[in-house]
Amino acid sequence: MTQQNELRNKPVHPASVGKRMLQGATVGLILIAFFLIGAGAPDPAWPSFWMVKPLLMVPAAGALGGLFFYNMDPLRAQGGGRTVVAYILSLLVFLVVLWLGTVLGLNGTMWD
Repeated sequence: MTQQNELRNKPVHPASVGKRMLQGATVGLILIAFFLIGAGAPDPAWPSFWMVKPLLMVPAAGALGGLFFYNMDPLRAQGGGRTVVAYILSLLVFLVVLWLGTVLGLNGTMWD
């Protein structure tokens, strides 16, 4: 007679990597869209499609921040103080990556 293990392993990742990256990209897109809408009239020296670069770069940076958040799931799953550290570190990395994406996206136009 064989004994069956009834214990079920809880998955470490509650959401897929694509979902986390999409969430980060959505946050980036919303933030840069509000920023660009309030920008006013563009400088005539800028290229005609100057908004395309930030609208691509910032959501891509947000997706990378979402990827980092996803990769921190094993640390959050350990519980205790490590969960708090994982959330704080994830937030800081997300903000830095989003800021760098904004700088790179607006470089040459609004960020001189």
